[in-house]
Amino acid sequence: MSLTPELAGWRNAARARLIATRIAATPADHARWSALIEATLRVACPAGPGWVIGLCWPFQAEFDARPVAAGFRSQGARLALPAVVAKAQPLEFREWWPGATLVEGVYGLLVPEGTARLVPDILLVPPVGIGGEGDRLGYGGGFFDRTLAAIEPKPLTFAHAFELSRVPTTTPQPHDILMDFVITEAGVERAVPGGLERITAGECRARALELASRRGLPRPRVP
Repeated sequence: MSLTPELAGWRNAARARLIATRIAATPADHARWSALIEATLRVACPAGPGWVIGLCWPFQAEFDARPVAAGFRSQGARLALPAVVAKAQPLEFREWWPGATLVEGVYGLLVPEGTARLVPDILLVPPVGIGGEGDRLGYGGGFFDRTLAAIEPKPLTFAHAFELSRVPTTTPQPHDILMDFVITEAGVERAVPGGLERITAGECRARALELASRRGLPRPRVP
């Protein structure tokens, strides 16, 4: 479904503004915010044997999820990075570990070469902007929405962003898929009907496990 010209224009302007603001953050602020997000994720996100966790190579001063993901791997989880295989198609996730062979993909992002294709049980999603319902403003390609619509059962989704990425709403459309949880340097929230509810990291972990059980997760799922 295509956006109206007005909404597409607003999203493009908001995307440019939010990326510029994020890039302009001082290294000290970026490091401090990142440490807080990482500490929350370590508690809030369930991980271990049987989980496949999808994450993204950091882009344009995003939070770097690789260190916390490496910790999940040490607990027995498998990690995967996304690769764009074709325009207007879902992403393909390829197994990754520190030291895996990488090649340059779309947007100049690195993707694993020659590793197993995996289907994530958990996705760590880096939005450009995050709205008040767990709605997400991405980079405009629609890849994550297509991917989430194609995966069954649906993975748990954890959006990780800095507080400066907040917008009142992205005006989500029917094809836009809300995040399950939002983690910033201020803490963690879960998506509830009509908004976001502040919870503790421990509560997030418990609710994520409940949600995983209802969706039939986790289990290893390799095509």
